[in-house]
Amino acid sequence: MDSQVQRAVFSTRDPAEGIAVHDEVFAIRGVRRSPDGSFDMTLASTGIDFVAYERVRLKGSSCTGRTDGAGVLRVCHVTAGVLSATSAGDRFPRTGPFLFPQRTFTSWWDDLEATTVSLDPAAVEDHARRLLGNEGFRLEFTGTRPVSPAMTQYWRGTVSHFARDLLPDSRAMSSPLIRSEAARSLATVLLHTFPGSFLDRSGTATGQTRPAPAGVRRAVAFIEEHVAADVGPADIAAAARMSVRGLQAAFRRELDTTPMAYLRDARLDAVHRELLAADPTTGSTVEAVAARWGFGHRGRFAAAYRDRHGQAPATTLRS
Repeated sequence: MDSQVQRAVFSTRDPAEGIAVHDEVFAIRGVRRSPDGSFDMTLASTGIDFVAYERVRLKGSSCTGRTDGAGVLRVCHVTAGVLSATSAGDRFPRTGPFLFPQRTFTSWWDDLEATTVSLDPAAVEDHARRLLGNEGFRLEFTGTRPVSPAMTQYWRGTVSHFARDLLPDSRAMSSPLIRSEAARSLATVLLHTFPGSFLDRSGTATGQTRPAPAGVRRAVAFIEEHVAADVGPADIAAAARMSVRGLQAAFRRELDTTPMAYLRDARLDAVHRELLAADPTTGSTVEAVAARWGFGHRGRFAAAYRDRHGQAPATTLRS
């Protein structure tokens, strides 16, 4: 198993043991449970880079507790049972994803099943600074609910892809490119889903609206020199000496694409060259080559490869 992927499963019917894990993982303190019920807890966690995906099941007696939300950005989605939580008069929604506030809140739960995505605040703030091109930016979330139904669905779709398609795929997770891109993707969607200083700033951010083509040329040169490297939109924009937003607009205008789509196509071309040179009789596989170049979802990779090169990757390997 790759050392950069942390997987753990915990299960207990001992209330004292379970409450201790509540404190350790979720910073839930002062837990009180009704004495007339059983206790059954299962927690499964998978972590990569600065992101962890957790599935928790709490069956039996109802419980109440106080949670210290500081030090982590955690989005919860209740899939069964009941969770009621309040903080400073703000009651969390009982359906759909919600962001735990970065302060103490009280909660009550009964026969609960939920998924959570936890992100390191410092890493997300650094990602936001790079996206905005502002080293002094301070990240602060001002609400717990998504800003719109569309962003609710976007968040859920991103998490579903992360949990269903990427995390179980040990080959994909062995790729540093895939791990880093998955973590950045979740951070980006988080920043756009929940109200806060990032949306306030990005909505009024000013970038180059009519930059010189030299910026695009610098970006293209950087991409072509770093096809195999772990780079994201902020890295490309920095190389182009432009803002992320300005570079996006320039790529749309000059090349009718985006910087990350250009990078994806460059990686598809690299896969194509490697498949042409590979010998399937020596154990070379499409999956291994694709993962090496950052493609973790086999179906999406195959469709993108076919769109660009006019044939299935397996056909290229056999040619």
